[in-house]
Amino acid sequence: MVSGTLSGTEREQGQNGHAAAAPNGLEPAALEQAALDHVWIHTAPWEDVSGPSGLLIFDRGQGSTLWDIHGREYLDGLSGLWVVNAGHGRAEIAEAMGRQAAKLAYASSASFTTGPAVQLADLLADITPGDLERVFFCSGGSEAVETALKIAKQVQAMRGFPRRYKVIARRGSYHGMTMGAMSLTASRNETHFGPFMYGVSHVPHPNRYRSDFGVEGEQADIMAARYVEQEIENQGPDTVAAVIAEPISTAAGVHVPSPIYWRMLREICDRHGVLLIADEVINGFGRTGKMFATEHYGIVPDIMTMAKGLSSGYAPVAAAIVRGAVFEGFKEQKTVGIGHLLTFGGHSVACAAGLRNLQVFADEGLVAQGAEKGEYLKARLEELRGHPTVGDVRGIGLMCAIDLVRNKETRAKMGKDSTFAKRLNALVQERGLVTRVWDVMQFAPPLVVTKDEIDRMVTVTDEALTIAEREHAAEIEG
Repeated sequence: MVSGTLSGTEREQGQNGHAAAAPNGLEPAALEQAALDHVWIHTAPWEDVSGPSGLLIFDRGQGSTLWDIHGREYLDGLSGLWVVNAGHGRAEIAEAMGRQAAKLAYASSASFTTGPAVQLADLLADITPGDLERVFFCSGGSEAVETALKIAKQVQAMRGFPRRYKVIARRGSYHGMTMGAMSLTASRNETHFGPFMYGVSHVPHPNRYRSDFGVEGEQADIMAARYVEQEIENQGPDTVAAVIAEPISTAAGVHVPSPIYWRMLREICDRHGVLLIADEVINGFGRTGKMFATEHYGIVPDIMTMAKGLSSGYAPVAAAIVRGAVFEGFKEQKTVGIGHLLTFGGHSVACAAGLRNLQVFADEGLVAQGAEKGEYLKARLEELRGHPTVGDVRGIGLMCAIDLVRNKETRAKMGKDSTFAKRLNALVQERGLVTRVWDVMQFAPPLVVTKDEIDRMVTVTDEALTIAEREHAAEIEG
């Protein structure tokens, strides 16, 4: 056994040496069968969840650690899904939610609001960059993107540009799975869900490792930004409502652009009257070592989407926040409201969770922790470059990845559906680490992760890579 990993017995027994108690009166086997019979696991193919080790049911968590219903222990290498930034087991957030639920759980956001929603909006206006100040609450990241789309289109129409309905997104992007958001997402499934929302086009994303333009370094970022302007001009500037992009895209492989890329995007959008939407659903709330990733680039978007780390997963809450100038038209045209409504937007209990979560951020300096531990994580991951399948190590803050390749010289991808990637995923999970292994292997633990836990993650990965490379040597080209 490699030092730092957990033995099978230790994982079985859990933190206190005992198997977890079965929740809801069901024994683990019965609970697993009930899950297979009745729970629709999002996006996972049936063969992935119905196999002998395909379905994990988690019972509890603390910090960066999860325990399943058998008492087995796992390091959470993905913060759930880039969500649990403040860590698992935060009793203070749960208690704040309980107090608010007992006082007032719900009031309609169609015509009213509540104290926690007002307080959270005020706090977000204070901590977001520049003059972002007006908050539209919703329940999740996809809803936040849908909201941003509708805001952009209605604002352009109210400004006298009804033909400005097109949106430019990036290849490799991920913006959610509701219909509008999925239309922006590059990995959309045309076979099952097409046709998608009309007027969406995709441009290359910043990629210094596999540039679409045959150049490297900052020049690759500059070319990607110029392509955005070319697409605006190609579509016709008077038809484009917005450009949307994640400051740093996880779905595209955690490529961190240089500041000039985002500064050019800001200038291009201003020049053509196009609204710039920064999707911070994954990037936000300390994930990149800043409260928001746009702070690395010194720009202010017209609209910013946020979710996930806003409550660290303790409640479904998200938002789109806009600059004052974007909302100004609704003040001038006083009889016109936004053509958009979400029943659970601004839910008082969810907002109470967000408020208490951000108090934890302030009290414990979690953003600074994300920056410091992110540097340590990336330095440790750099040690894996000696593996024949590790083509690149990238990232910023606690959002890092190793690029899995068949050939280091050609940079040929291993592929998310390759037998190698699937085997690697199984190996790290068997050794007590849960994360995502696709074209890249993601590393995004909670901001409270310790250096010892980071060491364990890297040790497990090192061991798993060695085994998978030996078993799949025929797939590796050099």
